[in-house]
Amino acid sequence: MWRSLRPIGRSDASGGYRRYAWTGADAECRLWFQAQAEARGLDYEVDRNGNQWAWLGDPLAGDAVVTGSHLDSVPDGGAFDGPLGVVSSFAALDELRRRRVVFTRPFAITNFGDEEGARFGLACVGSRLAAGQLTVENAHLLRDGDGVTLPQAMEAAGYDPDAIGPDPERLARIGAFVELHVEQGRALDLSGDAVGVASAIWPHGRWRFDFRGEANHAGTTRLVDRRDPMLTYAETVLAARREAELAGGLATFGKIAVEPNGVNAIPSLVRGWLDSRAADQATLDAVVGGIERAAREHAGRAGIDLDVVRESFTPVVEFQHALRDEICRVLGKHGPDDTGRTVPVLGTGAGHDAGILSASVPTAMLFVRNPTGISHSPAEHAAEDDCVAGVIALADVLEGLACS
Repeated sequence: MWRSLRPIGRSDASGGYRRYAWTGADAECRLWFQAQAEARGLDYEVDRNGNQWAWLGDPLAGDAVVTGSHLDSVPDGGAFDGPLGVVSSFAALDELRRRRVVFTRPFAITNFGDEEGARFGLACVGSRLAAGQLTVENAHLLRDGDGVTLPQAMEAAGYDPDAIGPDPERLARIGAFVELHVEQGRALDLSGDAVGVASAIWPHGRWRFDFRGEANHAGTTRLVDRRDPMLTYAETVLAARREAELAGGLATFGKIAVEPNGVNAIPSLVRGWLDSRAADQATLDAVVGGIERAAREHAGRAGIDLDVVRESFTPVVEFQHALRDEICRVLGKHGPDDTGRTVPVLGTGAGHDAGILSASVPTAMLFVRNPTGISHSPAEHAAEDDCVAGVIALADVLEGLACS
């Protein structure tokens, strides 16, 4: 499975992946998922929001156990973020069939669409729509960098954009959702564990800072006469690092757009996107508030107009304790030599579909060790032995939840 999926959407230049929503690479990934489902005799379907499902048992029976993740990527992303969860889900089903267990609850594997938000700037679009956390109206307003709207992109890919919207009936039939994911940090590497269980997802969001100045000639305009928004943006980037260090959170300006974007032109507009995360809401508010205050102070001194828009936000997600504790019990029961083990429980600053669904469905996450902690990069890695350990752990959990 890994070898057949790995070439799709891979850049020869960077070695990373460019699997953006509703593009050719995304279509290839979707065909791959469908082929894996059909090869296992699973009932395949696509929901109203473009999320893919592969069912074993009656989807309408209720109390289903669902696992899966996503197949799209950030720009030049790594091979494991998202795909490891989907591949491991199919592999875990193969392992359960090898064990000859009997499923007592409906079971499904899913691929949620546009989790990374690389094309339209909003993460977890597929799961947000299903959970009613993204309105149809706001979804229809989403545009990519070329001005293509989400409805236009979906229609070009052969899907009906007029069908999107909340899917409470489907979510009500899910009794538990377990997402396996490569860890996007080094906690497991430092603890020496191959697999861990998630406790919570930090609150996080994305803010757009629009700095408006005055376009002018780079070779004839005196420095004292300039209203250069790039300088204010640069000061704000440095302020973001300072505020994050002071408060103990995280802040990153990772995307920028410049107008008119000429080498010999002073910009009229610099638009920067801030990603900020923290272990609790108070810390996140302190970080973002400090960054905005600094930006406005610098802008005021330089004669720059500033608008700040919060484009997305996800509050802290505490995964359901009962499900988390049951997973820890199951994994401890299957410890080396049946002596049991303490399963590490850790929080994460990364957002996931499981976090979005947690408001509607009991959710949990498993993490697989990442020896470098690098993610959203071609250097992202997980050792084969650890990936296999993740599959076995996921199979153990699914057997405990869905089988007799």
